[in-house]
Amino acid sequence: MSILSEFKAFVSRGNVVDLAVGVVIGTAFGKIVESFVKDVITPPIGLLIGGVDFTNLKIGIGGDTKTPVSLNYGVFLQACFNFFIIAAAIFMLVKIVTVLTRKPEEPAARAPPAPPTPEAMLLAEIRDELRKRP
Repeated sequence: MSILSEFKAFVSRGNVVDLAVGVVIGTAFGKIVESFVKDVITPPIGLLIGGVDFTNLKIGIGGDTKTPVSLNYGVFLQACFNFFIIAAAIFMLVKIVTVLTRKPEEPAARAPPAPPTPEAMLLAEIRDELRKRP
């Protein structure tokens, strides 16, 4: 089997195409989420916390004057902060979609009565006989 025919067989499998579609949709959705967080969520939060930007926080750990070496912990803090904002936004989005797509609950069907025990059958017969008496 040639490499070209093996590649064709590999690509024509459904899971490869599904994965490709998932990656493309995921990338597009990622851009939507990024824009939502950057343009809708972050400005009000920035207004509330006074426009704090952590990216300039760093500690110099050496190097010379031309190429200083620094530990940029502010960039890490900002990335963590952005992650929590994105996670909260996605949580709220999923919560809203779940509420909107929830099907109304159908009333639970009554379970059929359990088959009567021999004692219950005997008592039912006695009851029926007593009802027949004047």
